[in-house]
Amino acid sequence: MRTIHTDEIIKNIKEMCIEANLELSEDMKRKLKNAKEQETGRLGAQILNQLEENMGIAKEESIPICQDTGMAVVFFKIGQDVHIEGMNVTDAINEGVRQGYVEGYLRKSVVKDPIERENTKDNTPAVIHYDMIPGEQIEITVAPKGFGSENMSRVFMLKPADGLEGVKASVLQAVKDAGPNACPPMVVGVGMGGTFEKCAFLAKKALSRNTEEPSSIPYVAQLERELLEEINQLGIGPGGLGGNTTALAVNVETYPTHIAGLPLAVNICCHVNRHVSRTI
Repeated sequence: MRTIHTDEIIKNIKEMCIEANLELSEDMKRKLKNAKEQETGRLGAQILNQLEENMGIAKEESIPICQDTGMAVVFFKIGQDVHIEGMNVTDAINEGVRQGYVEGYLRKSVVKDPIERENTKDNTPAVIHYDMIPGEQIEITVAPKGFGSENMSRVFMLKPADGLEGVKASVLQAVKDAGPNACPPMVVGVGMGGTFEKCAFLAKKALSRNTEEPSSIPYVAQLERELLEEINQLGIGPGGLGGNTTALAVNVETYPTHIAGLPLAVNICCHVNRHVSRTI
């Protein structure tokens, strides 16, 4: 049994919130670089150049890549042989987010109530997903999610008979409907299976997977390739100004489901696909 104090959790999450907002992961940097080299549209290529320049400025001046620094989504995996001491774990996670956004001078975008709309002024609470895993460690992923693209996400409750063709048609429809509003080039997270809420979780989780690592399931990896190709034939392009780079990647996650259903969720993210992971 290993003991971890919540002070360590707070410190790491604070740093991760700041890190995620100032610099993209290496796979996302490479995706943007490759897209810039392959984009055939004049305006599309210009937009990709500007995005790369913006990333360089953000890194050099330690400022956010995007002014929408997102709502903090935290995937928190606790080893079953870990004892956590100190404050309540959920309170500790939110304290780390609070410190990260306040001390990191990141925009505070969270409101206390969806209708009354009073700002919490520290970007809390976070959306937290817990999981229990073997071992004596805690694995944390912090993924701030901007809402320009979040607002374009969809859930489809398909019939089993719709099959892969129904899945592809629904994902393509979601991307078409999003158009320029999702700030393309985008990363498309897809969740298949489970229940209404499980497929949405899977789609969110898919966005935090390395975009250079295809699914380990052969038919899913094939689906990812086909969807990416078809999305990039839509002509939406960077900034919605045309071109052959509407999406940088499509990541699909699956889960067992009921005999009577085929739940499907599409969680779209702009090119600022932020996620940082640490193990403590």
